[in-house]
Amino acid sequence: MRHVVILGAAGRDFHNFNVVFRHNPEVRVVAFTATQIPNIDHRVYPAELAGPQYPDGIPIVPEEELENVVRESKVDTVVFAYSDVAHTTVMHLASRAVAAGADFMLLSATHTQLAARVPVVSVCAVRTGSGKSPVSRRVARELRRLGWRAVVVRHPMPYGNLLAEKVQRFASLEDLETQQCTIEEREEYEPHLREGTVVYAGVDYEAVLHRAEHEADVILWDGGNNDTPFYRSDLEIVVADPHRAGHELAYYPGEVNFRRAQVLIVNKVDTASHANVEAVKANLRAVNPGATLIETECRVAVTDPDSILGKRVLVVEDGPTLTHGDMLFGAGGVAARRYGAAGVVDPRPFAAGSIKEVFERFPHLRNLLPAMGYNETQRHELEETINQTPCDVVLIATPVDLAHLLRLNKPSLRVEYEIEERTQPGLGEILERFMALRRPKSALKVA
Repeated sequence: MRHVVILGAAGRDFHNFNVVFRHNPEVRVVAFTATQIPNIDHRVYPAELAGPQYPDGIPIVPEEELENVVRESKVDTVVFAYSDVAHTTVMHLASRAVAAGADFMLLSATHTQLAARVPVVSVCAVRTGSGKSPVSRRVARELRRLGWRAVVVRHPMPYGNLLAEKVQRFASLEDLETQQCTIEEREEYEPHLREGTVVYAGVDYEAVLHRAEHEADVILWDGGNNDTPFYRSDLEIVVADPHRAGHELAYYPGEVNFRRAQVLIVNKVDTASHANVEAVKANLRAVNPGATLIETECRVAVTDPDSILGKRVLVVEDGPTLTHGDMLFGAGGVAARRYGAAGVVDPRPFAAGSIKEVFERFPHLRNLLPAMGYNETQRHELEETINQTPCDVVLIATPVDLAHLLRLNKPSLRVEYEIEERTQPGLGEILERFMALRRPKSALKVA
């Protein structure tokens, strides 16, 4: 029996285990490791999810303990299973595993994908913060326009009780409260729910699939953290960010998505330099010349631009985009510049609790506040940080309106963003051609 450790971050690691290792009598997974996401280590992958070979479940330990686990448990193979990681980081982990005496393995996207009974359209990215979420929303709208009953299945974010989150279905905003979703989960689910799209997520994506395909004509895989799709996709749409030109060939598994893409969207062409846009396009021609290319602008809008002019603003951006996504600004930063803010306030001196630790861990963050809220304590610390930071207006540039989740002591303004095609064919035309070859189960046309 081979002993295996799976390096993860509460998502892809569980999926790879479920699909590849759970029922393999020749393999014993002795541990998961955890990183990227706070408070996911020192837990146990439940026996009810792990299967009969694991009556005590599987421990989840910090990634820092990798060498000790390899040596003490006589591990034969270390499997890498998380995303948005520089190639050099992957090879450092490989070197640690090999030095400790284990083999190092990457599982292919193909071998970990499940087949659905309905068509699957996937939207993924080459880096976190590329603009995948507005693309996913646009795809969902186009599918409805074409008369298809689309259900979104979102890349996992199981930050709570893993057994309770085995299969999650969200059909209303009330479901977010009932299932005690974090800010990070709300950012991904709420925009779809507001447009009437049912969202599934969870831990066991085979069980999720069985539920979702019973109420869907088509499944929209809404990828996260630049991971590859968990389901075999009939159409793979991938988003690239020219603000980080070159990352599409320097991060794992973002490069896998870049090479597999059938449709490649170069987003944010309205704010990126022409040279960077051309660099991404040149890389696509070099490694994936058969992909259809779309250039899109990321249109930033606020309801009251005059309330920004001449004001000192605190910019709150999507958390993962700024942290392990390495972005120096997001839609909030764009809005502050575009609408004439007098200055952007540095929140670091006023950071509370774990928010202060986030700034210490990610020193590239300066005049921006990442919207961290992986648990209730961190949500309160985010609220405290905002309330302690002196400013005239808070610009909230997250997919969910934090003003409805937090009690803020100063005015706030929501920054929203949507994509707009600059080239043809656009997403509508591509999806119309693609779906014309298939017939929806529901003949009902959506108005």
